[in-house]
Amino acid sequence: MRSFSLGASVLVLSAALVGCGESGSSGSSGSTTSPGSAAKCQTVKGDELVVLQDDKSLQTVDNIIPAVYQKASTPALIAAVDKVGGALDTPTLIGLNEQVDVERKTPANVAQAFVADHNLTAGLSGGSGDIQVGAADFGESKILANAYAQVLNAAGFTATVKNVGNRELYLKSLSKGDIDVMPEYAGTLTEFLNKQQNGSDAPPKASGDLAPTVTALKDLGGKANLTFGAASQAADQNAFAVTKAYADANGLKTLSDLASKCSGGALVLGGPPECQERPFCKPGLEQTYGLTFSGFQSLDAGGPLTKTAIKQGKVNIGLVFSSDGGLASG
Repeated sequence: MRSFSLGASVLVLSAALVGCGESGSSGSSGSTTSPGSAAKCQTVKGDELVVLQDDKSLQTVDNIIPAVYQKASTPALIAAVDKVGGALDTPTLIGLNEQVDVERKTPANVAQAFVADHNLTAGLSGGSGDIQVGAADFGESKILANAYAQVLNAAGFTATVKNVGNRELYLKSLSKGDIDVMPEYAGTLTEFLNKQQNGSDAPPKASGDLAPTVTALKDLGGKANLTFGAASQAADQNAFAVTKAYADANGLKTLSDLASKCSGGALVLGGPPECQERPFCKPGLEQTYGLTFSGFQSLDAGGPLTKTAIKQGKVNIGLVFSSDGGLASG
């Protein structure tokens, strides 16, 4: 996804465009304690972040899926890009992103090592002709695009990677065949196409269930000259992280654990300003999980402000992306 999904809405906001605000700018003092809450589930500082499992499927699925221009789609092409998705799960994706975002390796080199380590070029054949692979302007998309290009070349295509703009721009190019393949995200693209084709008030077709979401995506994609490979186990979706030390201290693995053990205590949520209104964020946590918060800090969308606030104990839990390279992958 690598964009701030608005739940059922198609619109996305880049983390770079979200207003950060001062600590406590939402009306919270920024304190992690409140009168009467005593020491219940107070923050625990730590350098390692972990995602609490969304065990009630509040979030829309956003598994990685290759989107392909229909006229460029062949069995050889689909077989090649599906080898990349088949070798990925979310912990592996976190590790790849860590190499780019933290260790500062190039996406092309990270992709090359990943393809080699998993022997992804073996057994591919039947391809011919030029293929343009699109890469959006963030590390994860560039890693995936370069991996696609390498397996496509092994299959006999002549594949090159082209940096593209945001979804509004590159989807037009993909639908016209100016680019042929693009790493995409099942839920976000489903809702983008749904709103584009059926209007901004169209009922959502993406959900927390992958199979019907992909079915809807294929139907919508067909009307935009797109076809798709298989959805990967790897996903990049909205998620909520705490420090590993906090999770260990309170026995937390899921958001339901947080609700049963910590709701009603000094529980402060951090995220972009929109989190206070979006159904997948603070309202969703309250309604789906029964969580109650003593405060909210207006930060960014899965960016350095949110992650730093969690690590420093300024908030208990914050909105992140599930494949962020700064998360614990184990």
